[in-house]
Amino acid sequence: MTETKADQPAGEAKPRRRQARGERRIQQLLDAAASVFCRTGYAGASTNAIAREAGVSPGTLYQFFPNKEAIAVELGERLTHRMREAHGVLFTPEYASLPLDRMLDAVVDPMVEFNCQNPVFLTLIHSGDVPGLMTEDHDALHVALQARLEELIEFIQPALPAERRTRTATMVFSLFKAGLELVLAHEGEERAAYIEELKASLHGYLAPIIGAETPSRAP
Repeated sequence: MTETKADQPAGEAKPRRRQARGERRIQQLLDAAASVFCRTGYAGASTNAIAREAGVSPGTLYQFFPNKEAIAVELGERLTHRMREAHGVLFTPEYASLPLDRMLDAVVDPMVEFNCQNPVFLTLIHSGDVPGLMTEDHDALHVALQARLEELIEFIQPALPAERRTRTATMVFSLFKAGLELVLAHEGEERAAYIEELKASLHGYLAPIIGAETPSRAP
């Protein structure tokens, strides 16, 4: 029997609806897993706890994920992708034209906001028994962002030796990660205060190296 054109959209809509429902269920499970991982740590989490948090049966969870390792990997991949998209645009020549304090506002604020909105990211990274694939993805992202930061430093101070640029970028990331731990450990006004302390630390370190004012570059 020949299918009419009028039949085709309705026939195609069902798989799309099923796919959309499946994606919503996956996101529901990942959100639940993020809450459980933050509350108990990766080692203390279980698929049963994640299913309870999501309000579904363990059988429903197993339709989408075989174990908690698979959940952590999927969650990590999505967060890493979002972080790559969000942070990949920060270390650009446009930011190099700003005074150092404004550049730090433009770069630090969105990075802090991402981690505050997704605390599970650092929770998983700091877990010793998290799946290796996730740490590999995170390490690759860190290397890529540090390379972009080195390029930004070179754009601002082209005379700075390559080895000094690498050390500077490494130190900046180390200072940021240490400060981020304190930021995430506080809330409200105290969190805001630690964000300003983090920027002050970065400003104090970077100002003697790349300058604090708007860079003047030859045309």
